Amino acid sequence: MSKIAFQGELGANSHIACHEVYPDLEPMPCPTFEDVFQAAASGEAQLAMIPVENSIAGRVADIHHLLPTSPLQIIAEHFMPIRFQLMGLKGSSLQQIKAAHSHIMGLGQCRNFLRARGILARTSSDTAGAAREVRDLGDPTQAAIAPRLAAEVYGLDILAENIEDAAHNTTRFVIMSREASMPDRGDGKGWVTAFVFRVRNVPSALYKAMGGFATNGVNMTKLESYQIGGSFSATQFYAEVEGHPDDAPLQRALEELGFFSTQVRHLGVFAAHPYRTRAASFG
Repeated sequence: MSKIAFQGELGANSHIACHEVYPDLEPMPCPTFEDVFQAAASGEAQLAMIPVENSIAGRVADIHHLLPTSPLQIIAEHFMPIRFQLMGLKGSSLQQIKAAHSHIMGLGQCRNFLRARGILARTSSDTAGAAREVRDLGDPTQAAIAPRLAAEVYGLDILAENIEDAAHNTTRFVIMSREASMPDRGDGKGWVTAFVFRVRNVPSALYKAMGGFATNGVNMTKLESYQIGGSFSATQFYAEVEGHPDDAPLQRALEELGFFSTQVRHLGVFAAHPYRTRAASFG
């Protein structure tokens, strides 16, 4: 059976996302994001399910350092509502809990709940792994913040339900493959184009590089910067724009970007998820 790799243990949110999008693929848990990328790049797994950002906790920082150097391409995206449960040993109660274990992103999404009850936050490698740790500790004062599935997998009781700080709590995933593809533009379908670039070392280089998107009416939905190799002067940008590379306005904008950049690397073209339209209506 073909596999889809994800970071974490069985019962993690990424595992649930794999099942929602590709129920016929075998989920392949990996200890780290580097292992996920390697599994897909080597062919051990056909696809990789990668969380990139959350509506409460922000971007998953590690990913944006791995994307530019990976041979993988983004082929799709998935938005998944996140619901966290506080879970502890069988027979334990919420009043007993002194510390909660979870991935740093999970802790960040439930900060208000923990603070209001004086529960200490303890960082784990992933949410489902935190549930396993609590089971193995055997301490009724310790709990995990994890998806409901993790309580079933590791035999824990749910002590508090849906403890995330906001009802809109949503994580965006990208699905990556080593098989690069350029989907047909078609008609009526919204597309997203992702790429990374480095601007030339000239005054107003970023402003000039971005000018082509403005003048050609191309909407940029994401622009993030991060340092390269520990340098405070070398900056790389990750960007996503609406449109397909076959669209004439986007072609012109990318040409202008290339003129003011030392490097432009395309990371994929994929269909825009319907959640984007729904999220825009919320605003």
